[in-house]
Amino acid sequence: MMKGGKAGAAGCCCLDVRLWGKESGLPRPYPVVCHLLDTSAVFQELWDVVVGEGTKLTVAGALGLGLADTRSVISFWAGLHDIGKISPSFQAQVPLLYGPVRDDPAYVNAPGAEGEREFRHERASHWSLYSLLAEAGYPTDERLMHRSVAHQIAQLLGGHHGVFGSVLKAKQARRASDYNPGLGWGGWADQREVHFDELRRATGASAVPAGGLPAGLAVVVAGLVVVADWLASQTSVIEPRIPGPGWSGAAAEVDAHWQGARKVAAEVVKAARLGRAEFSAGDFGSMFPFCPNSLQRDLVEQLPAMIDKHGPGLVLVTAPTGDGKTEAALFAASVLGRMAGARGLYFALPTMGTADAMLPRVEEYAAKALSGERALMLLHSMSWLSMPGGGGGAGVSEGQRDDGAISAGQETVVEADGWLRGTKRGLLAPLGVGTIDQALGAVLPLRYSVLRLLGLSDKVFVLDEAHAYGPWMHQLLVRLLEWLGEMRAPVVLLSATLTGRTAGSLVDAYRRGAGIREPAGVVPRYPGWLFASAAAEVVSPARGTKSDRVRTLRVSHRPVVWDALEAVGVPVREGGRRAALREVLAPVAGEGGTALVCCTTVAEAQQTYRDVCAAFPELAVAAGGVRLLHSRYPADQRVRITAECEAAYGKPGGGPGSVRPASVLVATQVVEQSLDFDFDLVVSDLAPIAQLLQRAGRGRRHRRGPLGRPAWAAGEDEPALVVLDPFTAGAPEPPRSWGRVYDTGLLVRTSQVLRERASGGIAVPDDVQGLVDEVYEEEFVDRLEGAAREELVRLDEERLAGEAAERHLAAWTSICSPADVKGDLSKLSAREAGVTQELLTTRLGADTGRVLCLYQQSDGRTTLDPEGVAEVPGGGRWGLRPDELAAVARRVAPVPGRWLRSGDLAAAVPREWGTHPSLRDLVLLCMVPAGEGGWVCRVGRYTISISGVGLEAQ
Repeated sequence: MMKGGKAGAAGCCCLDVRLWGKESGLPRPYPVVCHLLDTSAVFQELWDVVVGEGTKLTVAGALGLGLADTRSVISFWAGLHDIGKISPSFQAQVPLLYGPVRDDPAYVNAPGAEGEREFRHERASHWSLYSLLAEAGYPTDERLMHRSVAHQIAQLLGGHHGVFGSVLKAKQARRASDYNPGLGWGGWADQREVHFDELRRATGASAVPAGGLPAGLAVVVAGLVVVADWLASQTSVIEPRIPGPGWSGAAAEVDAHWQGARKVAAEVVKAARLGRAEFSAGDFGSMFPFCPNSLQRDLVEQLPAMIDKHGPGLVLVTAPTGDGKTEAALFAASVLGRMAGARGLYFALPTMGTADAMLPRVEEYAAKALSGERALMLLHSMSWLSMPGGGGGAGVSEGQRDDGAISAGQETVVEADGWLRGTKRGLLAPLGVGTIDQALGAVLPLRYSVLRLLGLSDKVFVLDEAHAYGPWMHQLLVRLLEWLGEMRAPVVLLSATLTGRTAGSLVDAYRRGAGIREPAGVVPRYPGWLFASAAAEVVSPARGTKSDRVRTLRVSHRPVVWDALEAVGVPVREGGRRAALREVLAPVAGEGGTALVCCTTVAEAQQTYRDVCAAFPELAVAAGGVRLLHSRYPADQRVRITAECEAAYGKPGGGPGSVRPASVLVATQVVEQSLDFDFDLVVSDLAPIAQLLQRAGRGRRHRRGPLGRPAWAAGEDEPALVVLDPFTAGAPEPPRSWGRVYDTGLLVRTSQVLRERASGGIAVPDDVQGLVDEVYEEEFVDRLEGAAREELVRLDEERLAGEAAERHLAAWTSICSPADVKGDLSKLSAREAGVTQELLTTRLGADTGRVLCLYQQSDGRTTLDPEGVAEVPGGGRWGLRPDELAAVARRVAPVPGRWLRSGDLAAAVPREWGTHPSLRDLVLLCMVPAGEGGWVCRVGRYTISISGVGLEAQ
C-alpha cells in the first residue's frame, strides 16, 4: 500500500493517494490523481496533434481566452472527468482498498453510501464539479443553470461515459451531497477540492473562461475527453507509470508525474494513428490518371475561386451514373479540405457492397492526394471481417467489435490490432469509407454518439447516392447536415436522380446549422453542381455542364400479365412477363453479349433465374451464362458472386474489345447503386422513375468500341431499357408479391409517364431532372380523369401521410438540432418514452432476421458448410476465438423477420459462443439434405431451404 497524505481530522491539504482510480488488471492500484494527470496530458497532445487551427481559434474565442490559456484550461477539464471517483460509492467497489479510507474519521459517510451503485462516478463528477468550478471563479447563473459556464463544463465532463446528465437545479448544485449521499462529506469533499487544485496547478490552468461553448464545440471537446480517457486508461500505458512505494503525492512528485505523462502522451497518440491527413494535391492531374470530363473540368475551373472568396461549405453534384461523380467528389473534397484545414474525409455510401467497392478507389486517391496521417478505415457492420492481407478473422484484437476494418494499402495500413479497431472508434480515423448509417448514428441518442460527431467534425463528409434514402433516413440526414453546418465541416453530396425539393432540403439544412436561416431556393441543374458557403449567405446558382456521354435511352415499355412466380414447368402465357423475357433475351442467347434483369423481390429474382435457365438451356450450362445476385445469400457467397459479376460486367480493360460471351445477370435492387456494371441490355420490372433511370445507367456504361457490342446492341449512345409493367387494364394494381417495396402511387405515376414518353426515348442527361420532378409534382393528378384520378389522389394522400409519419418519427427519435441545445447537453442523450436501441439502429420498416445454416451430415456431424468440411465451433468460457467468430460471421445471411416469428426456432446461439455483437439476435437453422444439392429446415409454418439460389421459404 502506498503511503501518503491523508485528509485528516483537521482537513489537511495533502493529496490522499490511497484513493484509487484504476486497479483492474494492474499489479498495484493507480491513484486517482495519476489518472487525472495522464488524461490531461493525453488531451493536451490530442489538442496539439488532432484538432485543427480553425477549431482551436474558435474554441479560444468562445471561452474568451488566448490560445495558450485555452490549451491549458481544457486539458485541465479533461483531467477532471474522473474526480467523481473520489466518493464512497466508487471507492467501496474494492473493499480491500476501501477499508483504510472507510475507517479514517476524516471521511464521513451517510448510511448506505457505499452501496449506492446507481450513483456512478461520472454522475458524481457532474454533481460535484459545479461548485468546484464556481468557487474557482467560473461564471454561474443560478436562475438559468443551463447557461452557467460552471454547469456546462460539469455536465460535459459528467458525460464522459457517453450519456449526459440532466441540468442540475441551483439548490441541488449547492448541496450536492445532501441530494446524493454517495458523494460523502468531510474528507471526501476536501479531497475532491485538493485534487481539483493540484490538477489545476500542475496543468497551469489558472485562467478563467468568460463564456461557454456552443453546441458544436461542446461535442468536440466532450468527444476528445472520451478519447483522452480511453487512451490514458490502457493497461499498457498505466503499468509502467504506477508510482512506487513511498509515493506521497507531494507537489514535486505530482509535477514529475505530469512531465512524464506529457512525454508518454505523445507516444500514445502517435501509436493510435489519430493524426491529421493533409490535402496536399492541388490539381486534378496529380490525383487521377486521366483528363477531367466536362463536369470535372468545370469544378476544377470554378470551385477553388468560390471557396477562396466565400470559405468552405457544401458542394452538390448532380449527374448521370457513369459521369465521373466519384472523381468529381474527391477533387471537390480536396479543394474543400485544403481550404478548411480538414483532417481527413469520410465517404458514405448506401450499402456494405458499395462501401467495399469504394474502398480501393479512396485508397488509391489518398496515396496521390493526401499526406500526413492516412489511416483508412472501412466502416460497416461486417467490415471487421476484412482483415489486412485477406486474413479473414485471424488477428482480430481483443475488444474489437463492429466498428470497421483497416485498409491493407502500403501507405495507409494500420496494424490489425491497432487502437482504431476498438469499438466505437472507427470514425476517429483520419480517413474512412463506409455505410451512411455509421454517420447517421451521430444524430441518434446512442451512447457515445459524441464520438461520431467528433469523428465527422473536422473532416470532409462525402455522401454518394443522396437520393437513395426514404423519409426516415432523409430526415436523419437533414439533422446530420445541420450539425455538420454548425461545426463548419465541408460536405459533398452526389446524386444521379435528385428531386429539386430534396436537394433544397439538404442544402437548407446545412445552411441552417451554419446559422443561415433564409431558404436557398435551390434549383439543381442536371448535369451540374452548386456551392453553398458555410460562412456567408452565398449559394451559387447551379452550374449546368455538358455531358461527355449525351445519349438517348431507348425505352421499351411492355405492359405484361404478371406471372413471375409461375413454376418452370407451367406453360408460358402469351402476353405474360415470362414470354416477354424470352423475347428480349433471345438475341443475347443467340448472338452473345450481356443483359441485366432487375427484379423487385428476392423470390421473383430466384424464380426468374430458374425460368431463364429453363428457357435458354445453352446459357444455363455455360460457365457464367446465367448468374443470380441478391441479398439473401450467406455473406461469403454473396461476396464471391459480387466479385464474379465485377469481373464479368465491370469496366473493360485497355485495347479493342470483343463481344462478351452470352451472359444474363438476374438481380434485385442491389445492382442499382454505386456498382460499376456495364450491360448491353437492361431489363427491369416497373419501379419509380428514379430507380429505373439508375438501373438504365448500367446499360452501355463504358465505351467498348464498334467490336465490343453485339450487332443487336449497336449504338453506344442509344442504350436500351425494357420495362416490364404489371399495370394493365386487367391489373390496375401492382402484384401482391411486391408488398410495400415501392409506393403504389409512384408506380402509377411512373407507368403513366412511360406510356406518354417512352416511344420518343429519353435524352440523357437533358430529360432526367424534368422526368424525376414530373413524377413527384402535385399537378400530375390533373392528367387523369374519373376513377383513375380519384384513386391516384387516394394513393398520394397515403404516401404523403406515410412520409410525414416517418419524418415525424425520425425527428422524435433523433437528437435535437444544434440551435436547440442551448447549453443543455443532456438533450443529446435524452430518449423519448418507448424509444429503444433497436428502433434507433434499425431503418424504419425494416423487418430482417439473421440466420446461420448448420448442415447435418450423414455421419452425424454438424458443419458450417454443406460440403461437411468446416466443423461447427464449440466455443468456451471466453466465447469463440477470433478465427471461429469470423468463420461463423462470414456465413450469416439476412432473411425476412416473419420467417423467424412463425414458431419455435430450430436452435439458439450457444452460450459458449459468447456475446459478440455479430452474434446478437442470430438464429441457427439446422438444415437436413433435401435432394439435388438442397437443404431444408422447418421453422414454425415455414419450410426454409437453401440451395444455389440462396435462401427461400414456403
